[in-house]
Amino acid sequence: MRRAQISRQTAETEISVEINLDGTGAYDNQTGVGFFDHMLDQLSRHSLIDMTIRAKGDYHIDDHHTVEDTGIALGQALVQALGDKRGIRRYGECHLPMDDAQVRAALDLSARPFLIWNVDLPTPKIGTFDTELVREFFQALATHGGITLHVDQIHGFNSHHIAEATFKAVARALRMAVEPDPRKADAIPSTKGTL
Repeated sequence: MRRAQISRQTAETEISVEINLDGTGAYDNQTGVGFFDHMLDQLSRHSLIDMTIRAKGDYHIDDHHTVEDTGIALGQALVQALGDKRGIRRYGECHLPMDDAQVRAALDLSARPFLIWNVDLPTPKIGTFDTELVREFFQALATHGGITLHVDQIHGFNSHHIAEATFKAVARALRMAVEPDPRKADAIPSTKGTL
């Protein structure tokens, strides 16, 4: 079963993440950060990865630690659920339009974390949410999930649309990458024999 449970507790946050890679995109995400919950719901729904996330953070400071630590825990959960990565497609990509915005995401579940981020969110806030935290989440996810992740904004002028297109594009790319490859269901997708 390609499932995982991760708990992470620090002096700043308490995070729990449960995922099922072979789900239907069912979600129950409660981080205390409304816009972020909306984005996590999109990530689950469009990747078809079931997610239940609970987070408590030092909101009296800001939302930074909560968002970043959720990315860390979700990345760790992906690594745990994927195991040795036998039989997965490994790579995924998506060009995703949302109204004025179009975002391209490409990723490799390589165990070599790297983030290329060419996204310009034109406003500092979406409601009360700091837009710079979108990048912080994906940096944490890529680093702790062992993901080479490239995200490029093709165009867009509405910060909400750009951010949401980013989460959806990464979700669709992730869905493709974690899916079983029916032609190589028993093989590690690397000439090295390991990932």
